[in-house]
Amino acid sequence: MERDARLMEMLHRLDDPEWPEAPADYSAADTAALFSRLAVQVGSRFSTPCEIDRDIQDSAQYGQIEVPGEATVCGTRIVVLVSKFKPLAMVAADNPGAFLGTNEARDEGALDASDLEKVEQALAGSGYVTIPEELLADRYDGPTLLRFHGSGEPSWWDRFFGSF
Repeated sequence: MERDARLMEMLHRLDDPEWPEAPADYSAADTAALFSRLAVQVGSRFSTPCEIDRDIQDSAQYGQIEVPGEATVCGTRIVVLVSKFKPLAMVAADNPGAFLGTNEARDEGALDASDLEKVEQALAGSGYVTIPEELLADRYDGPTLLRFHGSGEPSWWDRFFGSF
């Protein structure tokens, strides 16, 4: 509970309505270099190249790294999302939203704890903080006016990983 409160405090601190898509001090070159190193680290932990998608347009998300299911214990791919708002990252089994977080994915046998640890170690070693998907699913209550494209209320995921 205390960890979640600290993470929510970080989300609020990073939320600047003047800079909805990227923070004021955002460096595309620095983010690209760090993301490339992270992709190599994740791939080396699974002994396989990972598919990457980077510099996502009109989004606060910078990129996505996919560990193929064939390289995981449970056979389910692992998706790592990195925000332009460093140090934010999230990890999902299969796809974001397929499970309500990594705990549910582990409980349902779709994600092995050792695979999750490999990804989280690579993220932490690169200076990222993993924000649980359950926390990102909370209703967005910050100051930024979001152009929300979904149904219902926007969430913190929409703020830091969604499209604008």
